[in-house]
Amino acid sequence: MSMAPQELEKSASKYAASAIRADSQGAAGMAIEDYQKASDTLMKLIRLYPTSSLNKIYMDSFKKYQERIKALRETRGDIEPVVDPNASPEEQKKALARAQPHKDDDNDLEDLVMKEKPDVKWSEVVGLEDAKGALRESIVYPSKRPDLFPLGWPRGMLLYGPPGTGKTMLAAATANELDGYFINVDAASMMSKWLGEAEKNVSKLFNMARKYNEREGKPVILFIDEVDSLLGDRNSEVGGEIRAKNQFLSELDGVNGKGKETMMYVIGATNKPWSLDEPFLRRFQKRIYVSLPNQDARNKLFEQYTSPLKKSSRFNLVTLAKQFDGYSASDIKDVCQGAQLLVVNELFKSSTYHEPVEGETPQDPRELTMADFKDIKSKRKPSVSIENIRAYHKWSESFGAL
Repeated sequence: MSMAPQELEKSASKYAASAIRADSQGAAGMAIEDYQKASDTLMKLIRLYPTSSLNKIYMDSFKKYQERIKALRETRGDIEPVVDPNASPEEQKKALARAQPHKDDDNDLEDLVMKEKPDVKWSEVVGLEDAKGALRESIVYPSKRPDLFPLGWPRGMLLYGPPGTGKTMLAAATANELDGYFINVDAASMMSKWLGEAEKNVSKLFNMARKYNEREGKPVILFIDEVDSLLGDRNSEVGGEIRAKNQFLSELDGVNGKGKETMMYVIGATNKPWSLDEPFLRRFQKRIYVSLPNQDARNKLFEQYTSPLKKSSRFNLVTLAKQFDGYSASDIKDVCQGAQLLVVNELFKSSTYHEPVEGETPQDPRELTMADFKDIKSKRKPSVSIENIRAYHKWSESFGAL
């Protein structure tokens, strides 16, 4: 059964966002892979829905992604494949595979290393003071003053909680304070990409992190998103996946068992902590619940996201924060974006609207009002259910370790 156009469009957007993020971090290999996935999905949309009015937009995006792939390959000295936009996605993949020169696994892993520190500051992570404090005392302070920690410090940390609450931002903000390396790995992609070789590459990944730490004596943070994809219940897995997970367990033991001066850390992030295998939980000395924003944090988030927008004089952030209890940080950003889109759409549909001519001041949308957010709230529900929140609290009671 084919996916609905909305699902395909969402999938393409997700791949494109991932590609842009990897591109900005200097991870060319990951960026190329995700740009191609976004391209394939857009082409599938065009083929399945040939009469769609959005096809011109999809094709423009497809061409931009292919141009960026070409630029990245030229920068890396790769052979540029000739990709026919009218070919099927499978044919396009084969063309890319034929043109891609052989590259050893070590170089492939190098693409996972962020060349520059993440540009995320603690002040940008709204709320989550307990989580920020736990990461500071476990990573930042020992890295700056190891002499103050004669008993050593934790090197394995698990960030868990609902999606969109800021787990990746927390890890990035921690890395931003360190003069070291940040290795960002998506466990789900890693298991898929390295199918049949996951065990070997888990070992290579940790070896690479150790080399960076030992070679320059700088801290290394190995951040593994969707860690449940790798460290879930091992009882029902096939042999290769079990070996990969056992290898990861061994590597975690190696990190935790190193001398007290070692500055290597493993941060895992998951939306499903209950699916993690218990032997792995013991290796994460800190298990930190990254919760939904409270009233004060929601107030700051609305202030942050509405600051560039034109608002009514009766606009009330405190009232908004109360009305959107149960919404995640990313939900709140989407709500603010939705409200802005609402007034912009209204402007374009207005009978008095016209495209500005040269020298003319463009028409602006009207001010945002509280009624606009009430309208958005009626259409956009929180992404996290009350049942899920209860499940996180129950799991925290049994396994939380701040």
